[in-house]
Amino acid sequence: MIVRCTRKALALLKVSARALANPPPSDDDWYMNLVWLDRRKCLLLTHAGTLFPVFVADVRAADLRPPGSYIVGIIKAELASEGLSPDTLGQLDADAVQIAKTASRSVLGFMNEMAFYLDYAVADAGGLSSCDSNALNRHLRRRLHSRDGYATPLELVARRLSQPMSTPASTASAASLRPRSERL
Repeated sequence: MIVRCTRKALALLKVSARALANPPPSDDDWYMNLVWLDRRKCLLLTHAGTLFPVFVADVRAADLRPPGSYIVGIIKAELASEGLSPDTLGQLDADAVQIAKTASRSVLGFMNEMAFYLDYAVADAGGLSSCDSNALNRHLRRRLHSRDGYATPLELVARRLSQPMSTPASTASAASLRPRSERL
């Protein structure tokens, strides 16, 4: 699993340039950015192929040492919160996490848009302590983005699930990602 970090996230992880992996970019990569909201460190992780976001509020640097187990744990929890299996967006192995520099300005642009929304939502709620991070995550996953036409991250996950994959198939179906009213 490749986690591509912004400079701020690399500084938080205290990863030296020599320790960075240099794999070719892939749609299975995850991007991580450090976002300051209400004077607290927060993480925004985004899957490159689907723009599936994972927002974590009030993170401490010690939580991220080692980064693999923490990052994989929160991604698995957020996939489960949407009824998706852990391998829906690729293999998640805490021992196989490689830290690398960012490789896609497009993904970073979408992440900046998400961070802007988060900043607004936190300010509108009266601060980070008044926000429900689960509700913020749910809303982020249902916001339209202009990747491959206008689609939400959950719609992009559904498209990914409907395509033949070289990795083991996920237990979630594309139909299970549609809103409940459309499934009835």
